[in-house]
Amino acid sequence: MISSRSYPATIAAPVEHELVIKKSRFIARVEPVASVEEADAVIARIRKQWWDARHNCTAMITGLLGDQARSSDDGEPSGTAGVPMLEVLRRRELTDVVAVVTRYFGGVKLGAGGLVRAYSSAVSETLDLASLVHRQSLTQVTIDVAHADAGRYDNLLREWVLHHGATLGDPRYGGLATFEVWAPAQELDRLADDIAAASAGSVVPVIGAERVVDVSA
Repeated sequence: MISSRSYPATIAAPVEHELVIKKSRFIARVEPVASVEEADAVIARIRKQWWDARHNCTAMITGLLGDQARSSDDGEPSGTAGVPMLEVLRRRELTDVVAVVTRYFGGVKLGAGGLVRAYSSAVSETLDLASLVHRQSLTQVTIDVAHADAGRYDNLLREWVLHHGATLGDPRYGGLATFEVWAPAQELDRLADDIAAASAGSVVPVIGAERVVDVSA
């Protein structure tokens, strides 16, 4: 059996959360983004919004596999803000997301350990409020049948995709009726077996390309 490849998730919508630690105000915002440029635009917007804050620390992860990452301490002691924020995103196995934590200093120093905990907690608590969007690789399968059999296979495939984490594309009608199924890799053998059973082996599905889709939120 072929296994479906696992991809990092992202979040469905922006979320914001605030906490106060020893009189310092931490305002965390996490947003989904499609690129580094979009993440930079989010950071610029938030820095403009909270222009009078002491710090606007940032972390981002982008790319389908989460292979692009960047963080900034924005004036906090090195390694006490951006990197801990980034580690939270990594532990949650997220990508295409940017986090900004704005700090209004309250007059009480937190120390290096306190800063790490504060920035980590700000991002972690904010993500607890987010709805996740999971991603999965689906494989295209095309099935050609005679027009006289199209109604029967249409019903069969509509029922099949409901129970196997798959989706149905738009049918095409030419010399034959062509149905398109997008299925997880681990379900391809089952699909082939079910089509073979329904057609007494006369219909053979054709495996095509893969694509990554959002499958839940």
